[in-house]
Amino acid sequence: MKRNHEILLGVLLLAFVSFGCKYIFIPEDLIGEKAASIAWNAVVTGVSQTSAGALHIDVTIQNETGEWSSMQAMAGEPALLRNGSDESTCDLVFIGKGGHRLAPGFQIRGYTTGTRADPITQLLYVECAGVQAEPGAILSINYVAYNGDLDYYHQDVNESTGTLELSLDEVAADLTYPVYLEIPGLIEPATSEILAISENVVSLVDVQRVETGLQFTWKNFNPTNFALKTHIGIPPVIGSDGIIYGIFEIMDLAATPLTPSKGQVTWITEAQVPEDVGNLYILLSVEDRQMRMYVNHLIDITDK
Repeated sequence: MKRNHEILLGVLLLAFVSFGCKYIFIPEDLIGEKAASIAWNAVVTGVSQTSAGALHIDVTIQNETGEWSSMQAMAGEPALLRNGSDESTCDLVFIGKGGHRLAPGFQIRGYTTGTRADPITQLLYVECAGVQAEPGAILSINYVAYNGDLDYYHQDVNESTGTLELSLDEVAADLTYPVYLEIPGLIEPATSEILAISENVVSLVDVQRVETGLQFTWKNFNPTNFALKTHIGIPPVIGSDGIIYGIFEIMDLAATPLTPSKGQVTWITEAQVPEDVGNLYILLSVEDRQMRMYVNHLIDITDK
């Protein structure tokens, strides 16, 4: 796959040099292969029957878009099970990320829902009432995704749709979370100084394990001639169990202190993470470029 993408880039570069602004023909097979890779993927991690007789299918979703992306199953639309010569609808569909954007090359099997005071872990699965899986059964789930940075004023920009096609014969029970594809330069060290709106600089100055999970101390430096706030919300984390811990909300809803001109401030956020979950990364969205535009950063805290 990677080699073919390199060939495609080479073809484009050669065509540009050779033909200037003339129309360029690109082989359809290369276009099709590249387009197919810019999508979400998923794998089945378990197939069982519930006590009520429903077919229960555990799912892990994988971000293969090449960008930070948020996805979820189409609201109100059942999944479809092709089971031999029969087709069944599956009305119970929990596929998505709770609104968070996930880094490319990462995979998850659950997210946090509920409220800050009463968080609930929602695992990803589909249930099909009154059926059993036959050999060769295929589960289809239609989804919608939003790729790239989050612009509050244009939240539907870069929308895409697709269909997850899952073979119930292929069960991956030994996945390693949260990374399944290494992408050079994606992961930033915990010591990074992150450029934010108006040339402000955000940094993570401390991480502590506390009774409820993790406590992060953030610092913002403001080099401008006016006081302002730099919004990062309450950043969630993802770790070795493949679950995103943290309720999604637009980042400027969380309280953030005002940073004085030429000064700095610190503040604390928390993530309710079980003590036995390690290999952690922060999914950090920082207000950048313009008001309510949030750029994503992946911060490595795997040593915490």
